[in-house]
Amino acid sequence: MADDDDLEEYDADDFEEDDDGIERTAVSVEVTGLSLFTHHGITAAEREIGQRLILDLRFDAGACDATVTDRVEDTVDYARVCDVVALVAQRRSYRTLEALCTAIADRLLDDFDTAEVWVKATKPEPPIALPVESVSVEVWRAAGEA
Repeated sequence: MADDDDLEEYDADDFEEDDDGIERTAVSVEVTGLSLFTHHGITAAEREIGQRLILDLRFDAGACDATVTDRVEDTVDYARVCDVVALVAQRRSYRTLEALCTAIADRLLDDFDTAEVWVKATKPEPPIALPVESVSVEVWRAAGEA
C-alpha cells in the first residue's frame, strides 16, 4: 500500500472555480492518428492522385464540467473535433503541410474556444527518392495570433 508521500498531488492551477463555487479540472484534448485521404503537396501527382495523411492534435479545453458531472454532453465532442479537422484537410488542396496545419489550428481555435492548439501532419509515404519512413510538420498556434 502506498503512503501519502507516494501519492501524486494535484496542482492548484489544474482547477478552476466557476461562479457556482464548484472546482472543475482543466482538461486537455488530444487526438492521435487521424488518418485522412487528402490532396496536399508540391507535386501535381500529390494534388491530383492524393495520399494518406496522419493528423495529431492537442488543445486545452479549459475547465470542463464533465470532470464534476460525468456527463457526455458536458465535455468536448471528439467526433466533432475529428469532423472539423477532416473538413479543413479535405476542403481544399494545400501545397505545404505548414499551411494545412495552420488552417486546421486556426479553425480549432475558432470552433472550440481554446487558447492554444498544436497540430501535426505526417505523410507516411512522401514522394522522396531516398528511403524515408515519413515526414511531418508541427504547428503551434495561440488565440489572437495572425
